[in-house]
Amino acid sequence: MGTKPLKKKTLFFYGLSDAPVMLASFPMMLYMNKFYATDMGIDLAALATILLLARVFDLITDPLVGYLSDHTKSRWGRRKPWMFAAIPLLMIGIYKIFLPDPGVDIWYVAGWLLVMWLGWTMLMIPYYAWGAELSTDYDERTRVTGWRAAMGSIGMVLSIVIPLVAVIFFNLDGIAGIMKITGIAVLILIPLAIGLTLFMVEETKQTRVPTVKAFDGLKIMMKNGLFRRLVIAFTLSTMGLSILMPLNAFYVVSVLEAPENYIPILMFFNAIIGTFAIPLWVKISDRIGKHRAWAAGLLTVLVVSPTYLFLGPGQFMFMVPFAMISAIGTGAFQTLPNSMKADVIDIDTAKTGENRAAMFFSAWSLATKAAGSIGASLGLFALSMIGYDAAAGAVNSEEAIMGLKYSYAILPAVLFVLAGMIVWNYPLSRERQRRIRAAIDRRDTRRADAAAVSGAVG
Repeated sequence: MGTKPLKKKTLFFYGLSDAPVMLASFPMMLYMNKFYATDMGIDLAALATILLLARVFDLITDPLVGYLSDHTKSRWGRRKPWMFAAIPLLMIGIYKIFLPDPGVDIWYVAGWLLVMWLGWTMLMIPYYAWGAELSTDYDERTRVTGWRAAMGSIGMVLSIVIPLVAVIFFNLDGIAGIMKITGIAVLILIPLAIGLTLFMVEETKQTRVPTVKAFDGLKIMMKNGLFRRLVIAFTLSTMGLSILMPLNAFYVVSVLEAPENYIPILMFFNAIIGTFAIPLWVKISDRIGKHRAWAAGLLTVLVVSPTYLFLGPGQFMFMVPFAMISAIGTGAFQTLPNSMKADVIDIDTAKTGENRAAMFFSAWSLATKAAGSIGASLGLFALSMIGYDAAAGAVNSEEAIMGLKYSYAILPAVLFVLAGMIVWNYPLSRERQRRIRAAIDRRDTRRADAAAVSGAVG
């Protein structure tokens, strides 16, 4: 499957599983913190602390699931059983987080986040590893991640359109209503989309089982200099987005003094623009390379960020065009790092003769979730330190509002600058990847020939 162009049907059904993931992820990034802080009355600092501490769990589960996925042997393959088993855990965790009973406490949030994140780990690590194995070609891998990102963007658009329709036609009640109706939609789409991926896409067969032990993987991966550099840049850029996205709701309501129901309108335009930007970034990466295209996406977001310092009450409509430009830049974030990650795994495969994709994707998953939690927690801690009060009906001081502006506009920009500096001269080019891949293919051919001769002699 790695030598021939993938059919669009394969790309579509593979990418389809990312739709419910983004349908759930986007509201969690955007609304969850404000929902639990304002509607459920949970302290900002306590919420930030739980988001950080819960990730300790991932230090065990992510490498363990990566190891087990790499070593699974079944008639269905090694990735599909884990994705199938993830469905019930994801569904119950999402139900409890998106549709909580009134008066829940911080321990309720912590417990059900752990359940949901375990399901997330069991789904995403095998799923992303499977994507890296669909093709061995430098540019074809960008098509794989591009289709996956496009399907994810459709999920993101649905996460905006569904509450937007409910706001316009059914008088949806603020963020609490958005969380509820989106949660119901996710629960419907999860088994449907993941089921179609599992049924319609053939898993690539692997003939050589990795020999690395479960918790030795991180040490091995950190010796891979390109992977280490890629993870650091990705973590910084994800942290920036993870600060920016949750603070959107606080910024719109407290700085622009717009109703909560305006937030889906803003996010609708962002999601549409971000979706259409994905094929643009794929084409740009074909011309200038993946790392330079990613850096250009970072620069696009970076240029827009300071403008948010100058907006104030009643200027919601002035924010929309700046947010749309920023959404063009984030299209690069969704597509290119995952494709670059698949290329880096080839270096390990060339050195070891083993395909340990899930091990690398477990580290990537851990970095993604850690960056998301650290970024969101930094934003919440910043609001807590400046004295911002997230309670319903609270009146904040001018100093707290200005602190919110700086947290929203400047803090993510600093992280984007650092990520861009790291990724700009990234040395794994198309030509180098193809040389590495050719060496792997020659070795695999020799092994196959040797096995054929041995079988004939036997």
